[in-house]
Amino acid sequence: MSVSPSASPAVSSPGSAPGSASGSSSVSSTVSAPTQADLFDFVRRTAADTELIASLPLDPEGRTWVRLDGPGGSEAWLIGWPPGTGTGWHDHADSVGAFLTASGELKENSLAARLPTDGWKTLELTDDVDRERRLPSGQGRAFGRHHVHEVLNESPDRHAISVHAYYPPLPQIRRYSRSGSILRLEQVERPEDWQ
Repeated sequence: MSVSPSASPAVSSPGSAPGSASGSSSVSSTVSAPTQADLFDFVRRTAADTELIASLPLDPEGRTWVRLDGPGGSEAWLIGWPPGTGTGWHDHADSVGAFLTASGELKENSLAARLPTDGWKTLELTDDVDRERRLPSGQGRAFGRHHVHEVLNESPDRHAISVHAYYPPLPQIRRYSRSGSILRLEQVERPEDWQ
């Protein structure tokens, strides 16, 4: 697995997300777009590359990340999670994706409901939409468009490292706040916001 030549490690403030769109999201007719299964296979194989995983610089204060060469024009990242950090509630808009924990353990809270994509600021969620997954090293998942989740490293003393891939490259990330059953759209980030 190679790190793209233009990639350099980055450190974020808590809550910010890595991502950038590279070039056009169109795919030539001779190359098929990677599926969720393709992305999951990529993150699984990449997470098994112990040399790559060990090369990620870790910061005690904020998440770190390095851009990777993903399959078929996908966007891919190696991400380090200090103890007690997380993403906050968000989605990846029209991108499908996959992620897998390479070391440590992550927790994913997600919503098992299809949300409207536009035209709302506040939603009241029903009681049966919450899902929780513990993802120890070697475990991950693929997800479809508009998947709303938050990812957390709840360890008090251990970093986690994960591999993520999205296709098409992230056009935007919608960030939400949540109070009980109320989900509120707070911000829409575009690639220029996190490059």
